[in-house]
Amino acid sequence: MTEPILEMRGIAKDFEGVHALSDVDLSVTPGEILALVGENGAGKSTLMKIISGVYPFGEYSGEIRYKGEPLQLGDTREAQNRGIAIIHQELNLVGGMTVAENIFLGHEPTSLGWVDRKKMRRDTQELLDRLGLKFAPDTLISDLSVGQSQMTEIAKALAQKVDLLILDEPTSALTDPEIETLFQLLEQLKRQGVTSIYISHKLEEVFRISDRITVLRDGRVISTWATKETDSNHVVSAMVGRDIEDLFPWRERPIGETILQVEDLTVEDPSHHRPLLDHVSFELHKGEILGLSGLMGAGRTELAESLFGVPPGKMSGRILLEGSEIRIRHPKDAIKVGIALLTEDRKQSGCLFNLSVQKNVSLASMKKVSSGPWVRLSSERELAKKYADELAIKSSNLRNLIGTLSGGNQQKVLVARWLATEPKVLILDEPTRGVDVGAKVEIYRLMIELAREGMAILMISSELPEVVGMSDRILVMHEGRVADCLNREEANQERVMHLATGAVSV
Repeated sequence: MTEPILEMRGIAKDFEGVHALSDVDLSVTPGEILALVGENGAGKSTLMKIISGVYPFGEYSGEIRYKGEPLQLGDTREAQNRGIAIIHQELNLVGGMTVAENIFLGHEPTSLGWVDRKKMRRDTQELLDRLGLKFAPDTLISDLSVGQSQMTEIAKALAQKVDLLILDEPTSALTDPEIETLFQLLEQLKRQGVTSIYISHKLEEVFRISDRITVLRDGRVISTWATKETDSNHVVSAMVGRDIEDLFPWRERPIGETILQVEDLTVEDPSHHRPLLDHVSFELHKGEILGLSGLMGAGRTELAESLFGVPPGKMSGRILLEGSEIRIRHPKDAIKVGIALLTEDRKQSGCLFNLSVQKNVSLASMKKVSSGPWVRLSSERELAKKYADELAIKSSNLRNLIGTLSGGNQQKVLVARWLATEPKVLILDEPTRGVDVGAKVEIYRLMIELAREGMAILMISSELPEVVGMSDRILVMHEGRVADCLNREEANQERVMHLATGAVSV
């Protein structure tokens, strides 16, 4: 057998007495793509931070060998010098600097003691061309989309010689074409002998790109298979420790009267003088889960934002709630009439990471927990505990910062925030993005229970199995227009994609 490029033996890591990793053994061979999967909190990111020097030698126990020699890293720069690069799930870019400056930060090319900016821009352009990216080296990071920023992180990792590339949820914010480009790049790197460890919750990606799959659960290695010798059912069962026979727990139930009507909603794009939303009309009923599907740029998030009082441009049309026209000029107007929005990016527009779990829950319901300008801490604590219990939020203390929670639990905190407002209409924009299979099932079951209690839910999702599996009806958008609205009985993934791409015949 080929000698492993990386071999880890008996790795253990504790945080304040909590076992994040326990006796982990892991090996990767040169040129292999190893997928590392597991629920949030399973220890994946902790293990990768050890490999990449974020947690230096001495902060963990066990042995690591790299290229046949002991590896005892002191910091991330030492890892980079050894050819180990990591692309974190949380972006590590400086918004006020250019793409080129970020990519070469800390190892800028020099000439006669000065930074050689021409070479830096030229080398950056070569990297951008290699990745099929259309923005310029002098573009500010703050002007990029989340997906473009993620691709810049990948370019940054490739700017140095890489022998071992670690990717932590690299496609969470990428478009389909960007994902395809990334996969082609990984295959190219594999042919060049570069080894990759690929962390993802998206099992379809794992099965497409990996050679082997290792499952972590509760800080331990549960199983490792050759990808071609297993299937998603085995992997999911190993991840959660139980069989999940019913991923989408949809059940037929009574659907009530119309609660929300949208008529000819049009939103102009202020920069391109074209509609982001073009005469969009639909109805949403009590107790209904209405799925909203479409490709990137179809107008899904713009629709959600417009209903919540933050349209990205000038808006016209009518919105009726329980038969009466309403005017929503600000999110507080939406909250007041009973509309809540869980945004698509919990890091950028959801979680307030400098606040506790408790305060993140109460943020949209301050009147409930305040007397005049003063917050009643006991009321705030009771409110947070109520929803933490109902949603099974795992936190040792509700006064802990929300950033100490796993991604799935952070998402449930944000759901709790909006449930605390007691909404009539709940808009969920990518509710399961970046959460593991077990947390997805919990969110699905919560959605079904809320719908059964009469809440109207508008669910936006890029995952076709999720849209088809959870929706009572599916509204499909294409380039700002409603392409069609499908009943559950007539919907399937192929038909939804057909409509989303703008094809005429279905």
